[in-house]
Formats: sequence, structure tokens, C-alpha cells
Amino acid sequence: MRRIKIGDEIVVIAGKDKAARGRVIRYRGKDRVVVENVNLVKRHTRGNPVQNTPGGIVDKEMPISISNIALLNPSTAAPDRVGFKFLEDGTKVRYFKSNGEVITDY
Repeated sequence: MRRIKIGDEIVVIAGKDKAARGRVIRYRGKDRVVVENVNLVKRHTRGNPVQNTPGGIVDKEMPISISNIALLNPSTAAPDRVGFKFLEDGTKVRYFKSNGEVITDY
């Protein structure tokens, strides 16, 4: 089980996009994630008349290290650490370390 999952709302805690918020789109390897509207770069693309795609400069999201992001705690509206625990029925869940609140998955 991962601490950060696809669809989680996160906050960037280090790097050029510090304090930016976004939603995790996908994983790139073990320790990198792509977050919407975070770590944008300019990509110069060539047009393709066969596929009817125009060329030009496009903003593209690049992967960011998972160590530079933290899960957003909705009750405190601040980044928080994540832990794991087992409930009484034996299911493993994620929880916020600051207040012990269980994270509901989508």
C-alpha cells in the first residue's frame, strides 16, 4: 500500500513549485509522481498534418519526486504525514499522523 495514491490532493513542500496544490495524475516509477499543474515545462512540438495536430510550444507536466510532496489534510488544510494502521476488522488503512483521522479512499 502506498502513502500517496492516484487522485490524492497533495501540497508541494520543496522545490520551485513549493506550496502549490494539485491532484496526483499518475506514477512514474517507484518514487516519482505527475501532479496536475505542478512542475510545468515548455515542450516544443512539431506539427503533424497526418494526425491534424498543430505544432508550437505546449506546457507539459513533468514528474516530481515523492519526497517533495505531502498529502493535504482537509480538516486542517495543511500538509500532513501519513501512517498505516489496522482496524478492528483487520483492514489496513492510511491515517493522518497529526490527528489520527482515517483517510477515505475514492
